[in-house]
Amino acid sequence: MRYIEVEGLRLSVIGLGTWQFGSREWGYGDGYAADVAPALVRRAVELGVTFIDTAEAYGPGRSERIVGAAIRGLEPRPIVATKLTPIAPAEPIVAWQARRSARRLGVSSIDLYQVHWPNPFVSPRRVMQSIRPLVEEGLVAHVGVSNYSLDQWRESEQALRHPVVSDQVRFSLASPAPLRDLVPYAAERGRVVIAYSPLGQGLLSGRHGPGARVVGMRRMTPHFRGDGFERSRPLIGALREVATAHGATLAQVALAWVVSHPNVVAIPGARTIEQLEENVAAADLELSAGEVARLTAEAESLEATTTKG
Repeated sequence: MRYIEVEGLRLSVIGLGTWQFGSREWGYGDGYAADVAPALVRRAVELGVTFIDTAEAYGPGRSERIVGAAIRGLEPRPIVATKLTPIAPAEPIVAWQARRSARRLGVSSIDLYQVHWPNPFVSPRRVMQSIRPLVEEGLVAHVGVSNYSLDQWRESEQALRHPVVSDQVRFSLASPAPLRDLVPYAAERGRVVIAYSPLGQGLLSGRHGPGARVVGMRRMTPHFRGDGFERSRPLIGALREVATAHGATLAQVALAWVVSHPNVVAIPGARTIEQLEENVAAADLELSAGEVARLTAEAESLEATTTKG
């Protein structure tokens, strides 16, 4: 496992995303939530994963409770990040949300508290002014944002008067846009980009193709609709060639590409222990500069055709 250190946080480059813990959107069921999800957290820590990501909106609240129960008594305890849905900027409401998340997680201080989405009716500055007292009292140790543009990220840090250490965004070979601004900014400023959906919701695993039955959240993704699979064919082909050269899976190559960029960590979800172990092993897969460049070119080509379509 490799690690990135940012503002005192030691983050494994492969973490564990937990949107699917207790969320009906993925259709994994109650058995998964009760048995598999806690086992995934424990196994992840055994494998050297130091970063678990959740949110109050997942479940809602159920993912936080599952993660909280799973980390209880773990040594070393992983860094746990959760996310705030900025319903209103008033300080009492934000403090109420943060304390509820902390209780569900079973922690006295939230390691990394992220604003889940920009609120179109409330400026990033106003949201951060509501979070600042939580940092100063110690309820929140570090602050991040999610789905923020670079300008919104910068504005947030100015308003917080403390580092906004991360921006969690959709970033993968299927969604390479952060390469243009967020990734260079994080590397330059000692911040971190947290890549969610780093496998393109499964597209980059190669397990889905034309004629596949698409269910749940994948139905909302352009790559799984219409001629999305056909447009993805050159990228999947390049992934397959690189994977063959390394004796790796397509998913491992896709993850290795994401974390080959400085100050980037990936938080793939996992349905099984075997899938988790496969994901974690990607941290040690080193791609050549030529392989990274080839995959990047294919990703940007796919992005262009998807945007045009």
